[in-house]
Amino acid sequence: ILRTLNSWFWWENIWMPINVTWAHFVDREGLVFPKSHQLYATIPYAFVLLMIRFFSERYVAIPLAKALGIKNVRRVKPQPNPVLESYFRECSKHPSQSEIQGLAKKCNCTVHLVEKWFRRRRNLEIPTVLRKFQEAFWRFSFYLTSSIAGLIFLYDKPWLYDIWQTWVGYPFQTLLPSQYWYYMGEISFYWSLLFTLGIDNKRKASGCDFLAHVIHHVAAIALMSASWCGNYLRIGTLVIFVHDIADFWLEAAKMFNYAHWEKTCNMLFIIFSITFFITRIILFPFWILRGTLYQPTYYSTTPVIAYFLFNGQLLLLQGLHLYWGYLIFKILRRFIFLK
Repeated sequence: ILRTLNSWFWWENIWMPINVTWAHFVDREGLVFPKSHQLYATIPYAFVLLMIRFFSERYVAIPLAKALGIKNVRRVKPQPNPVLESYFRECSKHPSQSEIQGLAKKCNCTVHLVEKWFRRRRNLEIPTVLRKFQEAFWRFSFYLTSSIAGLIFLYDKPWLYDIWQTWVGYPFQTLLPSQYWYYMGEISFYWSLLFTLGIDNKRKASGCDFLAHVIHHVAAIALMSASWCGNYLRIGTLVIFVHDIADFWLEAAKMFNYAHWEKTCNMLFIIFSITFFITRIILFPFWILRGTLYQPTYYSTTPVIAYFLFNGQLLLLQGLHLYWGYLIFKILRRFIFLK
């Protein structure tokens, strides 16, 4: 069954133009092609990134936070109580007054002590400002590094200035070392975010916002991995670059917000908003999607199944862009009109 499913997944009609097979994707003189098995390396690379994150948060972010005036607030832990802990985890974090009275009788203590225990236990669930700063610093560091690397990798490539060049010679386009490391770094980063999803700060805006981030990470990994297998690397690097150059401005704004540098935070958020709307609301649909939806039809009269799969995922990302753009617009409106 697995062999059959594998043959279906790698069926040439899904990935390749007409009269092209996987046999054509054998490295030969002057041409190097991406291999699907190379994606396995993103898992150990993700753990390398997690180690880098640990040391950068501990030895760079914490001293920087202290320099900006952010203090490490130590919260008092409640006394160990298996009964209350079990109720907190399985029933309710905010018990009613009658429930508190019942728990007090069960634990043979006062109502005041039970209320105090639940208050302290809830406080442990709230991430400290220092912890939020550390996570924002890590994301800022990665997105800034990725944006700089993307600019270095792409500035001399013709497809950065002429989107038609992404399809010239396809699928026989050689894999560049810069494309390899760009892809490996990005996929590994989103793997690392998924690995730490349970311990990172929960998105407090809404459950929908949290779900949007999960969908974004999974869609990003799936899209980059599939584009790697199909050798859509030129358009793929442009998609990555367009996504990253706005994000480090947001993380920088968060860092200064946690430090209560209000004017700096406001300025950075305005820069982020402008960059976001230019890259995600204008460039992505009218430049990137134009290059994936419209231009491939000039190079192949019969679109392969991958054409619909890739564009479906890109349209999903564009839907997330519009959702986040709506949230950003609401914040800007409050900032301008309500100060």
